Amino acid sequence: MGAVRKEQVQPGIARWRFALVAALLCLLALALVLHLARLQVLPEAERGYRFLQDQGRARTIRTEEIAAYRGSIVDRNGELLAVSTPVHSLWANPQLLREASADELRRLATALEMKPGALAKRLDKYRNKEFMYLRRHLSPEQAGKVLSLDTAGVYSKKEYRRFYPAGEVVAQLLGFTDIDDRGQEGLELAYNDWLSGQPGAQQVVKDLKGRTVQDLATKREARPGRDLRLSIDMRLQYLAYRELKRAVSENGAASGFMVILDTHSGDVLAMANQPSFNPNNRRGVKVAAMRNRALIDQFEPGSTVKPLTALAALETGRYQPHTPIDTSPGYIRLPGKTLVDHRNYGKIDLTKVITKSSQVGITKIALDLEPNSLRELFYRLGLGESVGSGFPGEAAGILPSRGRWHPIERANFAFGYGLTVNGVQLAQAYSVLANAGLKRPVSLVLSGDKVAAEPERVVEGPLARQVTAMLETVISKQGTGSRAAVEGYRVAGKTGTVHKVGSDGYADNRYRSVFAGFIPADRPRLAAVVVIDDPSRAKYYGGEVAAPVFGSVMAGAMRLLQVPPAELQPAERQLAAQLSERGKKS
Repeated sequence: MGAVRKEQVQPGIARWRFALVAALLCLLALALVLHLARLQVLPEAERGYRFLQDQGRARTIRTEEIAAYRGSIVDRNGELLAVSTPVHSLWANPQLLREASADELRRLATALEMKPGALAKRLDKYRNKEFMYLRRHLSPEQAGKVLSLDTAGVYSKKEYRRFYPAGEVVAQLLGFTDIDDRGQEGLELAYNDWLSGQPGAQQVVKDLKGRTVQDLATKREARPGRDLRLSIDMRLQYLAYRELKRAVSENGAASGFMVILDTHSGDVLAMANQPSFNPNNRRGVKVAAMRNRALIDQFEPGSTVKPLTALAALETGRYQPHTPIDTSPGYIRLPGKTLVDHRNYGKIDLTKVITKSSQVGITKIALDLEPNSLRELFYRLGLGESVGSGFPGEAAGILPSRGRWHPIERANFAFGYGLTVNGVQLAQAYSVLANAGLKRPVSLVLSGDKVAAEPERVVEGPLARQVTAMLETVISKQGTGSRAAVEGYRVAGKTGTVHKVGSDGYADNRYRSVFAGFIPADRPRLAAVVVIDDPSRAKYYGGEVAAPVFGSVMAGAMRLLQVPPAELQPAERQLAAQLSERGKKS
C-alpha cells in the first residue's frame, strides 16, 4: 500500500518543479526583453544607448597626442638653418610583448637592429610597465619594416627630428635640440618657447592588438611653433668659417672665432667658431667644440683697446692726432715693471703711437689721464656690460673699478690688460668708431615688426673720425696690420698680441692673436673681430695670424655685398650703388 502511494506522489512533485523552473525562465526572458525595450524602444532608450556606446568606446577608443611641428630657423635671406622633419618612433607594451614567442622576439630584434639578449633585458626591465620605447626617430621605411612583422604589443607614433642643413658652419650659434625636440643649447634653447608648438589630441579606434584602425574626431589641433629669422647672412658665415678654419689649422691653434657686424644696423652677420661639430651627429663630440666662443669666452683684448685710449686722450682736449710724445729710450720703468717697445721710436706723435702700437707711448698717455676717465669711456663703448643678445651664457666681461689706481694698473688697463671682453663687445666698440660715435644695439634676430632703436651718441663724431684716420695708418706698410689690407678699399683696424694667463701668471710663450677693424674706412659697412687662440707655430703676432683672416674675409664680403671700391669716381660709384640696389631687389 505504501509503495503505491509513493508512486502516486512523485509525478506531482516533478510537474510542480518543472512548472516553477519554466516560470522562472520565462520571467528572466521577459526581464531581458523589457531591459532591451527600455534601452532601445522606450523613452529611456536614448540614455541607455548612450550608456552602451560609452562602454563600447571605453574599450576601443583612445586619445593620442598629435606631435607639434617645431618652427624653422632661417638666415636673413630665408635660407634654412634648422628644420624639423617627420619621423616614426616605435614603442611597445611590455606586458603584451612578453607573450610573444621566442621566434617572434628574435625577428623583432633583428628588424630593430638589436641583439635578442638586449631586447630581452629591456622587456625584463619594463615588465611592470605598459610603455617603453623600442627605437626613436626612424624613417618611414625603417619603421615599416618593423611594423610589417605584425608583432602584438608593438606600435608606432609620429614625431619630429631636428635637422641642420648647414652642419658645423653655424652649429655653436644655433645649438641643438634633444630627442624630444626641446632646445638644449644656443638659440634653440634661448628661443625654445617661441619655436615650440602646442601638441594636439586625436581620438582613434584601436583593435584588440592595440593598432589604430580608424581616426575619429580631432579634439585639439596641433599648433606649430613660430619660425625664427636670424640676422646671420650665410654667405658671409660660410666665408668666415672657411678662412677661420684654415687659419686655426695652419697656425696649429687651439681655437678661434670671428664676428662680423653690420655697422648700419648692429646686426650680427656672421659668427664663426673653431673647433666645431656636426649637430646632426653628436656622437663623440667634445663639450669644448659646442661652445660659442664669440659670446661666451672672455679674454683680455690687448692692444686692440689702444685706439680707445687715444680717444680718451682726444676727449681731454689736451691731445691732438699730431701731439708729440717722447718714447725714448724705448722703455719706461714703473714700480714693479718695465714696459718695452720693439725698438726706440724716439719722439713720435699720437697717431704713430697707434701705428706702431707703442707700449711706452700709450703708458705715458695713460699716466697723464684722470684714472677713471678711461674706464668711463670703455663703459660708454659697451665694454663691461652685456650686449643683450639673449644668448645663453653670454659673458658680460670684467671692467674693474677702483678707488685708487696704481701706475702699473693704469698702464695695463690702457693697453688691454686687467679687463676682459667678449668678441661681440669688442666688435661693437669698433662699430661705434665706424659710426662716428653712434652706438647701435647688437642683434642676432630679425623681426619684421621690430622698430629700429635710435642709436645712442656716446662719442663726438669728429673725435671718432680722427681715431679712424689713426687706424687706417695701422693697415699701411708702416703699420702692424698691413696683412689686413683689402685691395681697392680703405681699411681701419688694430692688431693685438696678448700673453695668456698660465698657472704662474702670464706665460712668456703662449699668446692670443687678435685683430679688430672695419671696412670701408671712409663709408663703413662692416666691423669685425678675429681671435686666434694659442697658435703653436712660429707666428703668433696679431698682425701675422689674425689680420690675414680679416683681410681675406672682408675682400670676399665686399664682393658679396657689392660694395664699390674706394677708387671709383663719384659717377662710377653712383652707378655701382644703383646696380647694387637692383641686385638686392632681384
